[in-house]
Amino acid sequence: MIKLMKHGAYLLNGTELIEDDNTASAILENKLGTVPAKEEAKKNTMAYGILKEHNTSDNMDKLKIKFDCLTSHDITFVGIIQTARASGLTEFPVPYVLTNCHNSLCAVGGTINEDDHMFGLSCAKKYGGVYVPPHQAVIHQYAREMLSGCGKMVLGSDSHTRYGALGTMACGEGGPELVKQLLNKTYDITMPDVVAIYLTGKPEKGVGPQDIALAIIGEVFANGYVNNKVMEFVGDGVANLSVDYRIGVDVMTTETTCLSSIWTTDDQVKDFYEIHGRKEAYKELKPGKVAYYSGVVYVDLSKIKPMIAMPFHPSNTYTIEELNANLEDILADVEKKAQISLDNKIPFTLRDKIRNGRLYVEQGVIAGCAGGGFENLCDAADILAGHSIGADEFSLSIYPASQPIMMELVKNGAIAKFLETGATVRTAFCGPCFGAGDVPANRGLSIRHSTRNFPNREGSKITNGQIASVALMDARSIAATAINKGYLTPATDLDVNFSKPKYFFDRTIYDNRVYNGVGKPDPSVPIKFGPGIVDWPSMTSLTDHLMLRVVSVIHDPVTTTDELIPSGETSSYRSNPLGLAEFTLSRKDPEYVGRAKAVQSLEKKREQGENPSDADETLRNALEAVKKQFADVDFANTGIGSTIYAVKPGDGSAREQAASCQKVLGGWANIAKEYATKRYRSNLINWGMLPFIFKDQELPFEKDEYIFVPNIKKAVKDKISEIKAYAIKPEGLEEFTLYLGEMTDDERQIILDGCLINFYRESNAH
Repeated sequence: MIKLMKHGAYLLNGTELIEDDNTASAILENKLGTVPAKEEAKKNTMAYGILKEHNTSDNMDKLKIKFDCLTSHDITFVGIIQTARASGLTEFPVPYVLTNCHNSLCAVGGTINEDDHMFGLSCAKKYGGVYVPPHQAVIHQYAREMLSGCGKMVLGSDSHTRYGALGTMACGEGGPELVKQLLNKTYDITMPDVVAIYLTGKPEKGVGPQDIALAIIGEVFANGYVNNKVMEFVGDGVANLSVDYRIGVDVMTTETTCLSSIWTTDDQVKDFYEIHGRKEAYKELKPGKVAYYSGVVYVDLSKIKPMIAMPFHPSNTYTIEELNANLEDILADVEKKAQISLDNKIPFTLRDKIRNGRLYVEQGVIAGCAGGGFENLCDAADILAGHSIGADEFSLSIYPASQPIMMELVKNGAIAKFLETGATVRTAFCGPCFGAGDVPANRGLSIRHSTRNFPNREGSKITNGQIASVALMDARSIAATAINKGYLTPATDLDVNFSKPKYFFDRTIYDNRVYNGVGKPDPSVPIKFGPGIVDWPSMTSLTDHLMLRVVSVIHDPVTTTDELIPSGETSSYRSNPLGLAEFTLSRKDPEYVGRAKAVQSLEKKREQGENPSDADETLRNALEAVKKQFADVDFANTGIGSTIYAVKPGDGSAREQAASCQKVLGGWANIAKEYATKRYRSNLINWGMLPFIFKDQELPFEKDEYIFVPNIKKAVKDKISEIKAYAIKPEGLEEFTLYLGEMTDDERQIILDGCLINFYRESNAH
C-alpha cells in the first residue's frame, strides 16, 4: 500500500509524521510546545545537510556544488574527456573512475570499442584517474563497492547514478556537467525540495526490491510528485531491509525523475563498509528532531505484492496477481498504450502470449546495477535449485554486477545452481539494460530485473519492421517464472527456503586489474586515439535573431532520450559526434536527419558569406515576410537553424547525445510544454541550445514551417524569460510567446557562446 500526502509534512524524531494541513499547528503545539518554523525545519533533512556541506556559494537557495568524485562508463567518458581537453583540462582534480561496462560486448564497428577503452586507460594515466577494465564491474556496483561514503556526493554520467542507500547523495547528469567539475567549476542548481519516502513494515517473503521500486514508480511518475526533488528514505521499515535490498530500491529512483536520493544509515550500512574494507566511510545519517518535507510517499512494505512493469515504461505497473487474473483486458490496454509510443507504425500484440490461460514469456534476464546484486542472485539461485528452465523458447541469462560478486557466487555454489538449470551466466555488463545484449526474437517478450523497458531497450529496430518488448520484474519472480518454463509466476506462489548466505568481499581482483592513478597524473603519457574517435565540430555563437525551421513535431505525452538518440548498437559511435548524429531520432522520425541537414546547409552558406535564400525558396519567402515587420533583419545578423517540438522530452538516460546530436546537425533550440528531467534541459543548454517552453494548448506552427525569433541574443543577455516569436505563414507572421525559464549567468553565457566548449575557450582566452 502506498499513499501520497497532499501537503508537506513534519517528521518528528524520525518516526512520527504530521501532515501540514489545517490541524498541524495544534498538533505540533501540543507535542512540542511550539510550532517550528517551516524554513528552519527544512534544514533538518539529511539532504539539506549534505548539500550545505558541498555548496561553495554563500547562498543555500542557489547552490554551487562540488562533488567528491566522478564516474563514467565507456559510452560517455570519451566525449567528456574530449570536451574537457578542448576546454583546458590539465589533470583530474577529484577521483574520476572510468568503467568499461557498456561497450564491452558490442562488436559494432570493428575495433572502435576497444579503441575507446585504450583511450580511457591512457587518459587515466595522463590525468590521474581510475580505469576499470571491461567485464570487471558495472559502473554503479564499482561505485558502491569502492567510491561511496556516508555524507559524500558523487556525480556520474549515467542516469542511474544512485547510491543513497549507502548514505551517498549521487546524481546522474549529462557529460558537460562532469566537464565543469573536471575544470574546477560547479554544479549550479536551485535548492531542491525534499520528499520523505516513509517506509514501514516488512516485505512479504518472495517480494524483492524491484517490486517495492516499481510500486513507488507507478504512483509518482505520471503526476511528477518527486520530479527534480530529492527522495529521502526514512521510517521504521528501513531497518527491515538488508543493504542489498535497499540498493535495489534506490537505483530505481531514477525512474521517478527525482534529482537524487538519500537514506538513513544504521549498523547494517556500517557492516557493508566494514565488509568492503572501508569502515572509515561510514557515519550515521538521520533527520533532525523536527524535519520538514515538501511531500510524503507512505509505503507499507508488508502490503506490496510482486509487481510487473509492462511495456513501454517502468511506471506502467500492475501486480502480477492482477495481471494474471485479468490477462485479456490488461494486455489489450497495454497494446493500446504501446501504439502511442510506436506511432501506430508497426503492429504490436501481447495477447498472442496467452497460452492455456496463462502469460508465456520467451526470455528472462537478471542483470546489471539493479538485478545483478549478491542477494538478488542468491535468492534467485535458491528458487532455481534443482529445477530446469526447459528446452523450449524460454531462456534465462544471469549477469552478476561485479567480479567480486561473481567470485563469491562461485564459492557459495550459486553459479552451479544456475548452470544446472540451463541458465547461462555472463560477466558484468550493462548491455541487457540498453539493447546491446540478449536481444529477443521479433515479437518476443522478455522479463528483466534491469532498469528500463522503453521501446527498443531490448535492441529491436522498429524502422526495420522488428518489435520486441521488455517487462520489468524482480529477480525472484523471474526465477519463479523460469522454473515454470516461462509461464508468468510471482515468487510469493512458492515456498522457498532462502539461505541468505553471508557476503565476503575480496578486492584482490580489483587490486590486480584496476589501474588507480588518483593523485599521480603523468603529463608525458600520450593519449591513444583510435580512428573512430573524432573531435567535436566547431559551433557558432548565438546571432542577434534566429530563423528556426521546425523539422520534427512529436505529440507523444513523453519522449525518451532513447527516442531522441537510440541506445543499443549506436552506443559504439558515441566517440564520433558526426557518425552518431546520423542516428538522431531514427526510431521516432527517420526523416529528421535529412531535414536537419538541409537547414544546416543553409546556415553554412550564411556563415560563408553567401545568401542562403538563393538556395531555398521557403527561406526566401520567410525572410521577405519577416522584413515587412523587421526591416533591419538580414542574414548577417540572423542565424538559421532547426528545432524540434515535443510535449515532454528527455525522460530517461542522462546521455548528453540526445541534445548534442541535434546541435551537431544544426539544431538551435527545443520547444516543449515541459522538460521531463533537469538533466535533459541542462544538456540542451550546455550544447548551446535554447530550452524554450510553449505554454498554450494549440501549436501556432507546423512541421517544415519557419519560426522567427527576433532579438534573442539581447533577451538572453538581459535575462528576459518571455520571448516573442513569430510563426511564418503564407498570409504573414503569427505572433506567439515562448519562455526560457530560469538560467544561471554561466548558462546564459554558454548559450551566447554557442556551447560549453566555446564558453571555456572564451573564458581561457581572457
